[in-house]
Formats: sequence, C-alpha cells, structure tokens
Amino acid sequence: MAVNATGHLRTVLRRQVDILRQVRQQRRAQSSKSDPKTGARKDDPIPTPNNVPTLPFWQRLGPLTRAAQAYARSQRKRPYVTQFCSSLVIYLFSDLSAQNMGGKDYDPTRTARSLVIGGISSIPGYNWFVWLSHSFNYSSRILSLVTKVVVNQICFTPVFNTYFFGMQALLAGDNAAQIWERVKKTVPISVVNSCKLWPAVTAFMFAFVPLEYRSLFSGFIAVGWQTYLSFLNRMAEEGAKPVAEKLDTPRIEKMVA
Repeated sequence: MAVNATGHLRTVLRRQVDILRQVRQQRRAQSSKSDPKTGARKDDPIPTPNNVPTLPFWQRLGPLTRAAQAYARSQRKRPYVTQFCSSLVIYLFSDLSAQNMGGKDYDPTRTARSLVIGGISSIPGYNWFVWLSHSFNYSSRILSLVTKVVVNQICFTPVFNTYFFGMQALLAGDNAAQIWERVKKTVPISVVNSCKLWPAVTAFMFAFVPLEYRSLFSGFIAVGWQTYLSFLNRMAEEGAKPVAEKLDTPRIEKMVA
C-alpha cells in the first residue's frame, strides 16, 4: 500500500513538472519572436519613433496648453459657471475695445450695460450650441456641418442680435419706439455682416474643436465680433440723438407759445 501511494505521488509530481516546462518553453518562444526587419520584439514595450503618436500642435504649447486644459476641466465640472464668467470677460474686453475705437472718454455705464447683457445671454447661448452639437448629425459629415451652419444663421443670429441691440437701448432708457428704431437700424446690417464671418467659424468649430473647448475658441472670435456690435450700437445711438432732438423741438415750441 505504501509503495502504491509513493508511486502515485511521483506520477502526479512528474505531471506538474512537465506542465511547468511546457509553460516555460511557450514563454521563451513568445519572447524570442522578433521583427525580421527591425530586429525588435513584437511585444517590446519600449517606444520607438514609429509607434509613438504625435500630439496635436495645440497640445504642445506649454503654459497655453495647461491653461486650456484647466478651462476644459472647469467646463466639464461647472459648465454654467464657467460660461457665465467667460461671457463677462468677453463682453468686458469688447466694450473697452469699442469705446477705445470711438475716441471718446470712457463711460463705465456702457460697460455695465454690456456686462448685464452678456451675463443674461451666456447660459441660453451655451445651451443653444450644446443642443446644436447633438442635433443634425447625419451620416454625411458635410451635410451635418452645412445644416448646423444654416440653422445657426437663420435661427440664432437674428434673435441674438435683436436681443443685443434691444437691450442696449432699453438699459439706456429709451422708450419702445426708440428701441424699435434702434433694432431696425442695426440688426439687418449686423446679420448680413455676420454671414462673412460666423459660417466659417461655426463649421470649423463643429468639425475640429472638442465640445469642452468650443466656448474658449468661439470666445476669442467673439471678442472681435462683440467689439463690432458695440461699435455699431454706439454709432446708432449717436445717430439717434439728432432725431430725438428734432422730435422734441415742436413740443418745446408749443409749450413756449
């Protein structure tokens, strides 16, 4: 009985040793496989110039890249707060630039009006572009981009420009007739001029810019665009003053008579 048990134990141990030898041989065979052209093993974890992906240019800008990544993290965690603060910065610089172009003394009340307008429109504008990003996504990428651009120009641009110029007049103390006059003078020309810039910007943004960076990208463009709108509003505001004075002159004469 003891002899049989010893023989059985030896048989089991031999099988285990054979299994371990087979596993070791398989590992050696796999590790010895190499590329006949380069001489390197196929599973070599050491990176080479051929297998290391190249980073995009915008990810190799050092401090600018880190700042953009910090903005993207903030945009993902707190999108509304980030968008609100970004809009305030955009409208602040836009108004300062527009007032500098006018050649007159700085008017802080104009800046305050611009900040109010930008703060109110920041969240609806952000929600609009998020909705547009998830809509009109067809199998054809070109068709999707063209549809997004057309919908944005037809629906968003006239509404936003009407809001911008109307709010400027309202916060300046104009009555309903003066607000409507301001809108008629500024909105048509601003919509036409927007077609020279924003279709290309919108198409590029939806085609190449990730969602978390789109607000940052459009913000840089919006500084120049909002400067133009603020300057156009100021020209319309100054052009309306002589008209208002002419309208008030007959009333003054009647009161004197």
